[in-house]
Amino acid sequence: MHSDVKQVLFTEEQIKARVRELGAQITNDYKGKNILLCGILKGAVTFFTDLARCIDGPVEFDFMVCSSYGASTTSSGFVKIRKDLDSDVRGRDILIVEDIIDTGVTLSKLKPLLLERGAASVKIATLLSKPSRRKVDIPVDYNGFEIPDAFVVGYGLDYNSRYRNLPYIGVLKEEVYSH
Repeated sequence: MHSDVKQVLFTEEQIKARVRELGAQITNDYKGKNILLCGILKGAVTFFTDLARCIDGPVEFDFMVCSSYGASTTSSGFVKIRKDLDSDVRGRDILIVEDIIDTGVTLSKLKPLLLERGAASVKIATLLSKPSRRKVDIPVDYNGFEIPDAFVVGYGLDYNSRYRNLPYIGVLKEEVYSH
C-alpha cells in the first residue's frame, strides 16, 4: 500500500496536532451545548473518532452514508443518501464531520436538509478541503487542512475501499487509478 503513495502530504503527527486544535476550538465554540456529531461514513470515521475524543463537552454520535463518488476519483454531482440519521435533529446543534470537501455538492444538499428538519444549527468540520474543485460555495466552519487538486488516501480516505488504514494522508500514484 505504501508503495502506491507518491507523496505524503500530512504525517500522522501533523494530523494528530491539527485534530487537537480543532477539538479545542469546537469545545470553546459549543460551551454549554450538547453537540450531535453527524459523521459521514465511511471516509470520516477515523477523523470523527479522533475529533470526538478531543472535544471536552457533551457529544452524541450519529452517522449518515452519502455517496457521490462510487469507484471513481471524481464526484458524479449526484448525492445519494444510503443511510440516514437515526436521531431526531429538531432543536439540536449539529456538527457534520466530513473527511474531505471537494466539489461541495454533498454538503450543499445535507446542510439545508438538516435545517429543514428543524436543527437549531448546522456547522461543518472537515479534515481536508480542496477549494480548487468547488462547484458549490459551502462555508466550512472547522477545516483541518487545505490541499491541492490531487487524489489523496489514508486516515480514512480511500480509493476503491483501499488505503483507509494508512496513518498519514498521501497522494495516490496516478497509475494506480488511471487504468
